[in-house]
Amino acid sequence: MKKTAPLLIIVSSPSGAGKTTLCKMLLKTFGDLRFSISHTTRPPRPKEVDGRDYFFVSDKEFDEMVENDEFIEWAHVHGNRYGTARKELRSAALDGFDLLFDVDFQGAVRIKEQHPEAIGVFVLPPSIEELQSRLSKRGTESLEAMQRRFKAALEEIKHTRQFDYLLVNDDLDTASRNLRSIVRAERIRQARMQYLADEMLQM
Repeated sequence: MKKTAPLLIIVSSPSGAGKTTLCKMLLKTFGDLRFSISHTTRPPRPKEVDGRDYFFVSDKEFDEMVENDEFIEWAHVHGNRYGTARKELRSAALDGFDLLFDVDFQGAVRIKEQHPEAIGVFVLPPSIEELQSRLSKRGTESLEAMQRRFKAALEEIKHTRQFDYLLVNDDLDTASRNLRSIVRAERIRQARMQYLADEMLQM
């Protein structure tokens, strides 16, 4: 069991910058890092599984969770709603896991408002042109939806100063290695490790 509270790692990015892929790679590296599964009102995409990628809920179910104050944060994103349930943090703390969030910048800001110790990482694409190319190659949305996501991406990039780290995903392996380095460094910050020194002084 950890001597400190769970390390909260928030990864955000515009659609198409690669945060979901980077998060999956990070989870494969750290066996004691758990993914915080968000609730969403949007329908699942091909190959997405309820309870693994998201908890897919109806608008009515989402409304009930909001009314019962079950979310740390929730927001409208691209015409749908996404939310992080409080039980995700409680579960991680009880099981001794650190927690990884894959959320948009609105969710990141709200989590950090309630948990200032949380670490925010914003993933940038190598260029705007590359971002446009990645969005167009997805092939899962209409042209209108893709244009809406691109416009939203530009708005999200305006908020990078609210994050602790900026990670450019120009090479996936390099970006993944840098993200792993952030987690390793944050785990050994003085504030998180001070209990070890304190225990030595009490002997």
